[in-house]
Amino acid sequence: MDKQKIALVTGAGSGIGRACSLALFREGYAVVLAGRRREALEQTVAQAGANAAQMLVVPTDLSDPSSVQALFAKTKDAFGRLDLLFNNAGAGAPPILLEDLTLEQWRKVIDVNLTGVFLCTQAAFRLMKEQSPRGGRIINNGSISAYAPRPNSAPYTASKHAVTGLTRSTALDGRKYDIACGQIDIGNAGTEMTAKMKDGVPQASGERAVEPTFDVENVARAVVYMASLPLDANVLFMTVMATKMPFVGRG
Repeated sequence: MDKQKIALVTGAGSGIGRACSLALFREGYAVVLAGRRREALEQTVAQAGANAAQMLVVPTDLSDPSSVQALFAKTKDAFGRLDLLFNNAGAGAPPILLEDLTLEQWRKVIDVNLTGVFLCTQAAFRLMKEQSPRGGRIINNGSISAYAPRPNSAPYTASKHAVTGLTRSTALDGRKYDIACGQIDIGNAGTEMTAKMKDGVPQASGERAVEPTFDVENVARAVVYMASLPLDANVLFMTVMATKMPFVGRG
């Protein structure tokens, strides 16, 4: 790159967030790592072999507006601008019957998966529209659940459907500031969260079935591609999934 670009990744301490942070770092980005656990974020830095000038660790509670404000203030103080926001962090509720979910369990998922994405997007708008050169890119981590639910997943599925609407609004409202927004919908990337799939997971039929996964590095490559486009081009939606997972058709 002619000039180093700055990326901010939420949920950067594990799984997809860690893989994408490392891939962006390899592409020459300085990366701000946001997540709940400092130790996990520092492990991402260690895997990159990066220093403080290349990766900035900022423990963040995405459901807390003041914590999100501090995240973006530290990003601006350290790097002066932001070129890419990857809204990746997500939370789920226990896989229990819909009628047995508590309001607290519902709110926890919505606060992180939807409100957290909104707060980060809003803060990114404020920074990107004032910086020079103006603009930037926002990528939201949707999910296959943005299209079709798994059993007993109402909070997560509802939040991811809502993220799709937020992606569209962000893409529209960002035009006047040269901010592009797209969404990557991921199905069964091989991470700690999907390790249980090799033992079988519940299906809509009531049965349990083993589901295939795929290398999370393929997600990282897709995010790097989306990020690499000039701001006059945009991947609005991309689905990256295990080829044989039960999604299309009837499973």
